Amino acid sequence: MESSAIKQGLPPVARPDARLFILGSLPGDASLAARQYYGHPRNQFWTLLSRVIGEDLQSLDYGARLERLMQHRIGLWDVVADAERPGSLDQSMKRVGHNPLADYFAEFSRLEAVAFNGSTAASIGHKLLAGTKLRLVDLPSSSPANTRPFSEKALAWRVLTEFV
Repeated sequence: MESSAIKQGLPPVARPDARLFILGSLPGDASLAARQYYGHPRNQFWTLLSRVIGEDLQSLDYGARLERLMQHRIGLWDVVADAERPGSLDQSMKRVGHNPLADYFAEFSRLEAVAFNGSTAASIGHKLLAGTKLRLVDLPSSSPANTRPFSEKALAWRVLTEFV
């Protein structure tokens, strides 16, 4: 039987002048093991974001990817700080601890929007950011568990171009 140990998320990645944050739920096991956002090789995040910013992020190493995002004033984080979860599926999370999004984002004077990568992130994120003046954008998950065609995901993610 697989362990349901408490899994801790990754720290936020952003410059103080970020205009957009993209938030997932809690990184999957492959990403946590690599200590990288969207580290699973089949996750489509970096390909989708490449289309948004008009640059190839896939061919870069992880550090260079993060640097390019920050140059485009995009930050990354998650709505979940920690949770008990066997495996990587969001629906398996229990005892969920949330990141202090509203307090953290108050420090970003140029922040315009927060995009949620997937329905779990959106469901939690909308509650945590209720009452803020930020534009909240729901996106289809980039996870390989989301079997929606890539073309549909890419079309939905195009909304982010106005913030980069």
